[in-house]
Amino acid sequence: MFTRRLLDTTRGRIVTLLRQEPRTAEDLAAQLDLTPNAVRSQLTAMERDALVQRIGRRPGTTRPSQLFELTSEIEQLLSRAYIPLLGQLVETFAEALPAAQVETLLRATGKALGQQLSAGRRLSGSLRSRAAVASCLLNEQLGALTRVEQNGRILIRGAGCPLSALTGKHHGVCVAMESLVAEIVRKPTQECCVREGRPQCCFAIGARRT
Repeated sequence: MFTRRLLDTTRGRIVTLLRQEPRTAEDLAAQLDLTPNAVRSQLTAMERDALVQRIGRRPGTTRPSQLFELTSEIEQLLSRAYIPLLGQLVETFAEALPAAQVETLLRATGKALGQQLSAGRRLSGSLRSRAAVASCLLNEQLGALTRVEQNGRILIRGAGCPLSALTGKHHGVCVAMESLVAEIVRKPTQECCVREGRPQCCFAIGARRT
C-alpha cells in the first residue's frame, strides 16, 4: 500500500510527527535521531513537493527556528475516511430513497463536481480536445489513470478506477462519474465501466444513454 510504504521511509516518519503538531527541523532531528541538516534536506524536498509548509518561527537561544506543518493535500492523501463515508452515504440514500431519486441525486453530484473541476479551463475546440481535458482532470484531480482512445468513437478509458471500493457495490457511482465527464465535454456520455474483478473506468463520449 502506498501509504504504508510512505510512512516507513524517513520522509514518512517526518510526516507522522508533523501530523501530531508543527515542529522545527531541530525537533524532528531529536525525535528521529538524525542531524538537523539531514532533516532540513528532507524538509526542503518535501516543501518543493507541496507536502509541508512553513507557518512561522519559534524563538531560539541563538536564532529563531522555522516551524513546519503538513499541507492539506498530504492530510487528504493520508486520510482513510473518505471512501467509507462516501460508501455509507450512498448506501443510506439507496436504502431510504427510490432508485430513480438516488440516480438523480448522483447525477446532480457528478455534474456539480464536473463544473467545479473544469472552472477556469478552456472547454472549446474539438470534441477530442475536450475529452482530453476531461481525462486530464480525472487524472490530476481524482487520481484516475485514464487515456483518450478513438476508433470510430471517442472513449475515455482507465487502467483502473479511483473509486473501485464503491463501483462494484453501487452502479450509481459510475453514473455520477458519467455526468461529471458529460459536464466537461458538453456532449452526451455513456459509462461503459468494468465493475467485475479489477474495476476500470470507461466513458463513451457522444453516446446517448440507453
